[in-house]
Amino acid sequence: MAGENGSGSPGGTGLPASIEAAWGLRPRPVKGPRPGLSPERIVGAAVAVAAAEGLGAVSMGRVAKDLGVATMSLYRYVAAKDELFVLMQEAALGSPPPLPAPEERGGWREALSRWARSQSRVFRANPWMLRIPLAGPPASPHSVAWWEQGLQALAGTGLEADEKVSVLLLISGFVRNDALLAADLDAAAASRGVPVAEVVEGRARTLDRLVDPARQPALARLKETTAVWTTGDPGHAFAFGLERVLDGVGVLVAARAREHGTEDSGTGPGGI
Repeated sequence: MAGENGSGSPGGTGLPASIEAAWGLRPRPVKGPRPGLSPERIVGAAVAVAAAEGLGAVSMGRVAKDLGVATMSLYRYVAAKDELFVLMQEAALGSPPPLPAPEERGGWREALSRWARSQSRVFRANPWMLRIPLAGPPASPHSVAWWEQGLQALAGTGLEADEKVSVLLLISGFVRNDALLAADLDAAAASRGVPVAEVVEGRARTLDRLVDPARQPALARLKETTAVWTTGDPGHAFAFGLERVLDGVGVLVAARAREHGTEDSGTGPGGI
């Protein structure tokens, strides 16, 4: 796309015009086919549809209808649905929580835990975000700010640049998967009009009937010793998984510390 809606923009960023506008790199349209229409109104209407009906219900036509305008009028502000998704995500993501005061900062492990938990809260509040395809590195202001904080959390660990990126991708992947599982369970429960616990317990009863001790002895022993198929405390499950991921990162950080003859600051005053 070229010109106002494409990568052929004077700024040479390669970003669509609507994303450049989010960065403040170009003026937003001030004249349009309908007074009062703006990127903020368009994005707000799209987010409202996604929150109520899911991302699949979002289309340029649906958003235009909810705003009471012609579909083509939206394209003056957002050139494509993919761009709209990026702007919706930007609006829901918001800025990352501010870093603690220097005297309250822990090491890299505490900083990454804060980072992951903050992401989890955003995804749990906006599960439709999990349905947006990941098309590349962060390109909007808030998404870049989140990555900046993640990288700051790993400062002083001795990790190489590519290792830091891989660590952030690993943790983000865990957070997204946990939130996606919760969103899928919520959707299944909503479709049946029952609590999430009832959905999980129903599946557990079905699996219990299907497990054959002769063919699946490990599963058979497991179901006899613990309520493994019940929901339990989702907060505990998230914390357990996150701590195990951080344990693995800690092994890498400790190895780099030995190589460099330094100490692992995972629980010390450094890190951020």
